[in-house]
Amino acid sequence: MQGSPEISRSKIQIKKRALILNAAERVFARHGFAGSRLIEISKEAGLPKSNILYYFKSKEDIYSSLCQDILENWLGAIGDISENSEPSDALKKYIVAKMELSKKRPFASKVFAMEIISGAPVIGDYLATELRSWVDNQAKIFRAWQERGHIIDVSPYHVFFVIWAVTQTYADFETQIKLVLGDGHLGSREYDRAVKAVTEIILNGLTPRK
Repeated sequence: MQGSPEISRSKIQIKKRALILNAAERVFARHGFAGSRLIEISKEAGLPKSNILYYFKSKEDIYSSLCQDILENWLGAIGDISENSEPSDALKKYIVAKMELSKKRPFASKVFAMEIISGAPVIGDYLATELRSWVDNQAKIFRAWQERGHIIDVSPYHVFFVIWAVTQTYADFETQIKLVLGDGHLGSREYDRAVKAVTEIILNGLTPRK
């Protein structure tokens, strides 16, 4: 029994949008928002420009959708944590997941970094509202852990800034890391060592001293 035409069209549309966003991610990472053109995204995606404009209104629409997709992936990486979660387990899973995203989607991290360096002209409102609300909620969980003596008493907000900075550096400054290490591919054992080092440094720094 075949699926309905509506469902089939919906699946095709989802795949096409994903294809366009993946292509745009690479183009924006290379040239930035201002230096990128729709024709370049069209060539990268292997689709006519008219097809691109069928799914997105403009270059700005593509960029905004891409930035939101990047943030949703990053924030979703923390999973379902609560005040009853074991802090070391929850934070380790989040750090490992963020490192994995840097490995799998390095261009996404570069796009986001350039947006922030430019003053967040496109997603500034989202950062000041949605992202801020998300961090506020996580901070409440951190404070509950701190009250129980599970992690040291430091600002939860700055803990997140540190995690984001350290994990995303493996995408944003990938070239520097490869040149220093002499490693042509960070997805090898060197990547595993990086994950272990980052995880231990952050968790050890948050562990109360006995």
